[in-house]
Amino acid sequence: MLNEYWFEDFYIRHAIDEDPDCSLHTMHIHEQCEIYFFVSGDVEYLVEGVKYPLEEESLMLMRPGEAHVARILNKETYERYAINFPLSFASDIDPQGKLMRAFTQRPLGKNNKVTLSEQDKETVKRVFEKMSEQTDDYDRQLNIRTNLFTLLNLVSAAFDRGIDNVERPKEMGEKVVAYVNRHLFEDISVPDMAAHFYLSPSQFSRIFKHATGAAPWEYVIRKRLTEAKEKIHSGEPVQSVAAGCGFRDYSSFYRAFKKYFGISPVNS
Repeated sequence: MLNEYWFEDFYIRHAIDEDPDCSLHTMHIHEQCEIYFFVSGDVEYLVEGVKYPLEEESLMLMRPGEAHVARILNKETYERYAINFPLSFASDIDPQGKLMRAFTQRPLGKNNKVTLSEQDKETVKRVFEKMSEQTDDYDRQLNIRTNLFTLLNLVSAAFDRGIDNVERPKEMGEKVVAYVNRHLFEDISVPDMAAHFYLSPSQFSRIFKHATGAAPWEYVIRKRLTEAKEKIHSGEPVQSVAAGCGFRDYSSFYRAFKKYFGISPVNS
């Protein structure tokens, strides 16, 4: 069962998979922020190579450009809510960005999981249920916008309370993903990256895919294209963006961009 609704840069969904198919859950990267509320199932969440076990009514946050995927562990009924929205959503009434700190003031793959009190869990579920109600477009969009402020206020407070500053030893998957992100726009190759960790290319690729849900080069290309689109939207020249985001050949960039986003970079 899927109840979903799109408008402008917003996308909200309530999904229930009674027999979840692992192959349908692949690594993805959004241009918007995402709030994900896990209701039930046997799932762990991967964000930038960091593994987050999920308990019922767990809350996850993903900022724009953060690679993530749900990994199905057992075929139990998988239910979740999620909403994607632009980073600028609250800028008119919150120019200092206090409501968005959970998205803007943390490194990639860190503190994505927010600890909620039992009362907070009830509130989050009630807000998602309210935003998922099917009415006419005007009322539904108004409903989503107003309730999203409630959700962001709760998320911001919970995030501040639950920031984890404890440094834990990183698993190999986290290390390889962090390394790729540090060198994302450089002239890199899988053999070179593997050699840095004294691994064979096949070992490196296997570790990387287990950590992210995607092959290394697929991850690199998606990350580069997402960054390129953001820079183009900010007004930077397309050809200089392509070069700055690691594409040495503009025609290759053009084809990859159009394939991934469905539009040419000059029209994005």
